[in-house]
Amino acid sequence: MDGTHLFELVIAMFLAIIALHYLAHRLGLPPSVALLAGGAMLAFVPGLPAITMDPELVLVIFLPPLLLDGAWSIAVGRLRRHMFGIASLALGAVFFTCAVVAVVTHMMFPSLPWAACAALGAIVSPPDAVSARAVLDRVKLPRRLQILLEGESLLNDASSLVLFRLAIAAATTGTFSATAAVGGFLVLAIGGAAVGAFVGYAWVKFVRRLGDEYLIIASTTLLAWVSYLLGEALHVSGVIATVTTGLIATWHQHTVLSAATRMRGTSFWTVVIFLMEAAVFILIGLSLRDVVERGGGFGTVVATMGLPAAIVLATLAIARLAWVFGSEAVVKLFNSLGLARTRPLGVGGSTVLSWAGIRGVVTLALALSLPEGFPARDFILVTSFAVILGTVLLQGTTLGRVIEWAKLTEQESEKAPLTMSQAEAAMAQAQLVTIKELAYDRAGTLIHPQLLARYERRATAIVDYAARTEEYIPTLHAHFDVVLSAVATGRRELIRLHRAGEIDDETLRELERDLDLEELSAISAKA
Repeated sequence: MDGTHLFELVIAMFLAIIALHYLAHRLGLPPSVALLAGGAMLAFVPGLPAITMDPELVLVIFLPPLLLDGAWSIAVGRLRRHMFGIASLALGAVFFTCAVVAVVTHMMFPSLPWAACAALGAIVSPPDAVSARAVLDRVKLPRRLQILLEGESLLNDASSLVLFRLAIAAATTGTFSATAAVGGFLVLAIGGAAVGAFVGYAWVKFVRRLGDEYLIIASTTLLAWVSYLLGEALHVSGVIATVTTGLIATWHQHTVLSAATRMRGTSFWTVVIFLMEAAVFILIGLSLRDVVERGGGFGTVVATMGLPAAIVLATLAIARLAWVFGSEAVVKLFNSLGLARTRPLGVGGSTVLSWAGIRGVVTLALALSLPEGFPARDFILVTSFAVILGTVLLQGTTLGRVIEWAKLTEQESEKAPLTMSQAEAAMAQAQLVTIKELAYDRAGTLIHPQLLARYERRATAIVDYAARTEEYIPTLHAHFDVVLSAVATGRRELIRLHRAGEIDDETLRELERDLDLEELSAISAKA
């Protein structure tokens, strides 16, 4: 395939992404389901060349920016507070699931080497960061469940990659050392964190010196790949390096990025991540043709591998359910013995957490990276795709209903001491102090009376609103509806002036930007 043809296919894929997202919106489906199903159907379009993916390239292109984006948007304080629970899922659940899948697979195929069974377990055990985001963006969860799922999706790839490499090495050499495995994992994890910390703090220092917002946005865009590739080059965990870099960057971005850089960078990055997430699901769907052909055709795949793949899929769901509810029982036991004071998730929360284990691109990339001649390679590849397809189509489409059934409520301990209105009031009071200091000249003469009066009125109104938020909400919504109507009227007049030739393009863009900011502010205030 020449370069021009490849570029045409990429453009066609992006057009398909837009069409499938629109279709999902109209049908009320999760976009990931529509993209995966659409990609699978496109894979069998006559005349379309078979799509074969380099698994290492797929991981390098897609995984680092998606991990960085997840780390950038995560609540760092809650991440620290719930790190034990996150580690239980990202390490314990992955190891447990890998072991259970290996045992079940060996029971079905006793002649299959244990290393191959463990490789399958490592491939299908980690819920995927991309898949998790695609689902979590559409549902409302209590903060504790949200951070557990987000934190797990950021860190479990590292543990599954280590297990996978150990299984491949055991299959190749015929030997396995638990001590060496644990030592190797610690080296990968600690080394990855060190690399990520170095890159993250280097970015903070670098950004402070750049001064140009477009250079800052460009350097931030490259940050994920720099951290990941440096970690891999030093033979430590690129996943942990990228996540560590992202956590450092998100902690410092509030002080090192200007307002213009943050707004423009966020807009650009949001579109990039949208296209990357969508492309992942399209590529997974497009890979179906190659998977089916490797398995000997659709009929052969279903007849010979359908039932074992379904058993593995069921095993994954049961293993995760067992781990989550088992951990819940341990928490209750420790609480009763006075060894801990952790509030249990409850049946509803544990059910949602169990049902949210959706697999994606990491599972497929690891399966595709199996060396030729690896025991049961075709079965592992078909089963991996079946797991992705099954979890996205089944769990992805029903998770919202499970959440509704669970009737989850926000725990008081997870709520911040101040509400948003109270924080806004505190901010307004701090701003008023500065205005009072600067509103007078050195001689004590008031030189900014209108500005001072404006901020005094604003601070008084915000404090009053924070004290009686529920009473003011209907009036507030009506207020900003009027503001949005005024913005729309101003926009029509601005365009009329431009079309009539009374203002130039520069004036149009400047005033349009002011209207855009006013409209965004009003929409945000209404939300």
